[in-house]
Amino acid sequence: MIIGVPREKFPGERRVALVPDSVGPLVKKGHEVHVESGAGDAAGFLDAHYEARGAKIHSERGEVFSVAEVVLQVRLNGANPVNGNDDLTLYKPGQVVIGTAEPLSEFDAARDLAGKGVTAFALELVPRISRAQSMDVLSSMATVAGYKAVLWAAEKLPKFFPMFMTAAGTISPAKAFIIGAGVAGLQAIASAKRLGAVVHAYDVRPVVKEQVESLGGKFVEMELDTGEAQDAGGYAKALGEDFYRKQRELMTRVIAENDVVISTAAVPGKKAPILITEEMVRGMRTGSVIVDLAAERGGNCELTKPGEEVEVHGVTILGPLNVPSTVPFHASQMYAKNITNFLMNMVTKEGKLEISMDDEIVAGSMMAKDGKVIHPQMLELMGETSEKEE
Repeated sequence: MIIGVPREKFPGERRVALVPDSVGPLVKKGHEVHVESGAGDAAGFLDAHYEARGAKIHSERGEVFSVAEVVLQVRLNGANPVNGNDDLTLYKPGQVVIGTAEPLSEFDAARDLAGKGVTAFALELVPRISRAQSMDVLSSMATVAGYKAVLWAAEKLPKFFPMFMTAAGTISPAKAFIIGAGVAGLQAIASAKRLGAVVHAYDVRPVVKEQVESLGGKFVEMELDTGEAQDAGGYAKALGEDFYRKQRELMTRVIAENDVVISTAAVPGKKAPILITEEMVRGMRTGSVIVDLAAERGGNCELTKPGEEVEVHGVTILGPLNVPSTVPFHASQMYAKNITNFLMNMVTKEGKLEISMDDEIVAGSMMAKDGKVIHPQMLELMGETSEKEE
């Protein structure tokens, strides 16, 4: 099997789909790995590092696509609205393409990719089952985001995070409130706790209370009828504006008591719910910090400006984009492990690529094949039907 790894072309994207440590095992199993020159530079992985592990380096981007049977990328065209379509002329019919693609919202991009005749997999669609945990890119990247959000908050907050006992008196610890206890939220809880803050957290899913408390956080109880607050895959579901209105009323008091608020509430493929109103921000102490990790989907705070840092009512509000790319070395390492595990799930003991729709992981993440978008959920959102339903 011949694997190609091109350099990422999305502005500011510093990750790479495969790191040198992932190349070695693939080469030992008899596979070829072809890497575009400079693909790993921004993450700290130089061409020489790849060559030392057995990869072949190409100075021309087109050469990587021309020789590869499988192309591994961080961002396919759907996740690269700036210039992702530039690669469409480089794909070959029958080629397997794997990466993130924003499959539940970027439908035109999916159609364009399908039109090249490739078999395309969107890693966001990998089912949340035990066997696929090692392939879960969303969880890996959320871990990076939760950690980095706390560092940003600590940097911007004009207070210490931990409590200090000093000759100049006792310094009280900062108070941090984490909204959303998914992977990013749990990592934020753990990181803030390690820095010494008093941490509270809230999630619409009461089932996560035990996880919050296991990390040293205190779960904020809000007695509201959430109904079924998560889907079969464990993701939080949208619950309706009436629920969110009541939720915001209850959260106003909690937010006002905290120095830092980190919001992580996002629903795949949909606009993030507004959980932090301007009224709540106005009630926070001067110097407080909000880090809105849902900024890429509009933000949980109505004052968030995606990609910017603003100060409103004395509160600093960060709306960071592409957070995993700010920690490119380890984010790439984690991504590479996920995508390699995903790929090798489709490789036989003899080293042959075998794509079986009987495999739940394969079927659940395949976005396009034979010139068409075939994923049932995507087709439903697109208002189309699959051939099986016709």
